[in-house]
This record gives sequence, structure tokens and C-alpha cells, in this order.
Amino acid sequence: MSKSTLFVNTFTNGILGPSSEMLGPLRSGGIIVAHTAPGCWGPMITPEIRGGHEVTQPVAIEGAEPGDAIMIRIHSLQITSHGTSSGVDVTNSACALGDPFVAGKCAECGTVWPKTKVVGIGPEAIRCENCGAVVNPFSFASGYTMVFDEAYQFGLTLPEEEVEKVAQDAENFSNLPEHSIQHSVTSLAPSDLPGLISRVTPFLGQLGTTPAVDTPDSHNAGDFGQFLIGAPHDYGIKAEGISQLTDGHMDINRVRAGAILIAPVRVPGGGVYLGDMHAMQGDGEIAGHTADIAGVAILQLTLIKNLPLDGPILLPVAQDLPYLTKPLTSKEKKVAERLASQWNVKLEKNWPLSFVGTGATLNEAVDTALSRAAGFLDMTVEEVKNRATINGELQIGRYPGTVTATFSVPEKILKKVGLLDIVKAQYG
Repeated sequence: MSKSTLFVNTFTNGILGPSSEMLGPLRSGGIIVAHTAPGCWGPMITPEIRGGHEVTQPVAIEGAEPGDAIMIRIHSLQITSHGTSSGVDVTNSACALGDPFVAGKCAECGTVWPKTKVVGIGPEAIRCENCGAVVNPFSFASGYTMVFDEAYQFGLTLPEEEVEKVAQDAENFSNLPEHSIQHSVTSLAPSDLPGLISRVTPFLGQLGTTPAVDTPDSHNAGDFGQFLIGAPHDYGIKAEGISQLTDGHMDINRVRAGAILIAPVRVPGGGVYLGDMHAMQGDGEIAGHTADIAGVAILQLTLIKNLPLDGPILLPVAQDLPYLTKPLTSKEKKVAERLASQWNVKLEKNWPLSFVGTGATLNEAVDTALSRAAGFLDMTVEEVKNRATINGELQIGRYPGTVTATFSVPEKILKKVGLLDIVKAQYG
């Protein structure tokens, strides 16, 4: 029997795909309330986790089948961590079977995906339960520890003496969900960047649907997925396997409260999952990581039948739209209509839409976003390029290869593809 509301506080061990056990089913239009675990650094230093992240157990949507889509409306995001640590990583190849995000191992006893424990604080705190050796596939080239004010308006990086206090109480500081098995990254006590303040703007780095092939969660994207091609561990794929992914790992900072994501269905039930919440991030996530935190997300999931997608479509909040793509104000519209009348032109009625593209490089990601948009809207790529140039923008979600192409789409085309009412409700 389907449910109208689901509370989600269980996690995968880092693998998403046809073998994933799903919760639900949730009826279309239903609500999920999820307590997410931090992504990136905590799972990265917990080699027992096989995916680089620790995302929620997928939720099945009643009636969802491949060729459909699921509209995910983000009602709210609330941070529950008191702070975090992050920074630029350095990999330790001796503690990995090829890919340290996916197949960590103990360099001493050779155990792959070893269980580990935290002994003390600092870079050598992660130890193999089997032999006691230091097991850490990653260390910081430059790292920081950050705390938040009570209202979660700002994040502040701390000096070494304060960081050590935080590291001594790492579990409580990170406030990990009860079923999370990751180590708190604050145990490593990085303190290279004290006194920096930043505005808190939480968003979900992972949000989407289950891929059609068992995939490490952090690699469910066309850029990181490249590392799976011919990989020596259990989750290696052939090049054509990239098309089976759903680009759920986007790290696009516009995937925040008020936004809508429309994601492709690749497996029966869809399998909506989320995680990797961040406190803030500039476009590009150029450090490779940002401030990972635990948090509570409230999402509404609605099934859209017979809407085949090659990748996600994003409807950001109006504030996050590129300047050139924002709908005209009533004052601007009067000026535009007067100009159109002078030249005997009928103004095109249009609305914003944002297409996600991924690839091995940023150039490939841009090409993917443009071709996805063109195919879905039945336009030429050249028309999409013109629209995104004079009436839109390309934005980098994540380096090395996740972007969005945002531009205004004619109302008649939106009506034809079945998205007009959704887009008008978001921006009208």
C-alpha cells in the first residue's frame, strides 16, 4: 500500500542501482522527510563505505517506470550539524584499489573496504580495526574547520587551538544521524584557514533518481562516472554504461529550498535519493569539496508519466536565475511591448528552464547540456546556443564537468512537452 508521507533516516552503503532496496512506495504528490548524513569527507575517510558519499535509501514512487520522470520540489532544508571540516584533498594510492572514493583498503593487511575506528585526533586518527594501521585514503592539502551561529546565518573558520577542542567532541559536533556509519571529518582537525566568514546557503549536492547500473553514489554523474570505466574494483563499467547514470550527484548550488528538479526514471519505482548537503558553495566547487553537513530535507515527489529525459531539468528559485533569463517585470514588459509595436513584431511568450549537462570535461558537459536541451525541446543545437547567449547563461555546477544551460523557452513548446503549468507556477 502506498504512503502519503515517508520518514527516511536510513542510508545506502554507497551503492545505488537495480540491486538497491527501496522504501515505499510513496504515492505521487507525497512527501518525504529525510535526515541526511554529510557527504564527501566523512565517507571518504570511512573506507567501509563504498561510494564516496552516504546517501539516503532510495524511495520508490508508485507507478514510476523507465521513460517517466519525477518532479522533486524542495520545500525546506534545515542544517543539523554544528559545524564541519573540509578542504582540498590529497589521495593516498596505497590505501585504495584504484579509486580511493570507491575502494579503500588497508595498506598493511590488504583488506578492501576495511572497518575502521577513530583513535585520537589528527591526520592519523583513522585506524584499521583488523590490524591497527593508519587507514586514510585522503588527507588535506589545505583544510579548515568551520562553526555555525545558532541561526545558521554564517559559517566561521577556526584557529588550531579551537579546532582541537572541536575534534575532541567530533561526533556531537557533526551531529550525525543515528544510522550513519561514517567517521566525523572534524576528527582530522584541519585548521589552515582561520578567521574566514561566509554566508550559509544550504543546498543538496546529491538529489536524483537511481541509475540503471549499480554505481557508487558519488560517481552517479557523467564527470566522476568516467573513473568507473575499466576500473579494477567491483563497480567498473564499460564506456556505454555512462548513459545508464542519472546525474544525481550535481553539486549545483541552486538545488536549494524552493527549487524544482525534474529527474529521469531509469528503474521501476524511480528510486529518489538525496544527501551530501552543503552549507554553502560558490559556482564550480573549485576546491573539490565544500562544507558538508547533516540536515533535514522536506521534499514533495510527483510522477510525470511519459516524459523521457536524458538528464535532469532544474527550475531554480527566481532569485537564482541568470539576469538575462528572469521574466520581465511589468514595467519592463511595457517598454518591450512598445518597442515590439514600433517594429510590427509579436513578442514571444517564454519562460526559464535550466538543463543539466555532465561530461569528462567542462567542454563536454556544455555540449551535453546543449544537446539535451535541443533534443527535449525539438530545437537545433544552434538555436539553443543563440538563446543561451542572448537570453540565458551557462553556469558551472562542479569542476571538472557539471554545468547548467539556462535560457527562456517559448511557451508553446513548454505546453507541447507538458511542463508549462509547472514552469508558470514556479515563475508566474
